[in-house]
Amino acid sequence: MENNRAYTIRKGFLIPLGLLLLQSLALFVVCLVKGEPLAKVVILGAIIVPIAGLFVESVWRRVLIEETGITVFKVLRKKTLLYSDLTEVETVQVRKRAFLTLSSEEDFLILSNAYAGFPSLVHELLARVPEATISAETRKMAQNPPMKSSDIVSCWFGVLLLTLILYSQLGGAF
Repeated sequence: MENNRAYTIRKGFLIPLGLLLLQSLALFVVCLVKGEPLAKVVILGAIIVPIAGLFVESVWRRVLIEETGITVFKVLRKKTLLYSDLTEVETVQVRKRAFLTLSSEEDFLILSNAYAGFPSLVHELLARVPEATISAETRKMAQNPPMKSSDIVSCWFGVLLLTLILYSQLGGAF
């Protein structure tokens, strides 16, 4: 029996990011319909492109923990590392943001704590990788994996701000 488990980016981040993208597109359409200056429309379009890219990449991103290895799925690509090929499992932590780096002789994967169930992902992964590859920092981080929420708060702040801008553009008064 295979014991595979998939992890995806937190819905708590995807929902406000999706709303931010929809609101940005709505504002873009409103600006076009109202005949706003070209510079304003171009700047808004330039803002939409990275938001759309981040949203698409986040929706597609998935980590699959399998019996023999780990696979990371991204837009139009995937990468697999076998546990037996791993040479190092390292951690980089900056405040509440944590990155788990899995390295082999020829390749590497980087996982962040943006995944739902990150503590479970860390524990499940460390139970499967060769013991000698796990760094002391990774063992320490695994005892209490950090949870980051500032990205979610930032997205909701953006949603609130765009709600006010859309309201203003549609004739509302502050």
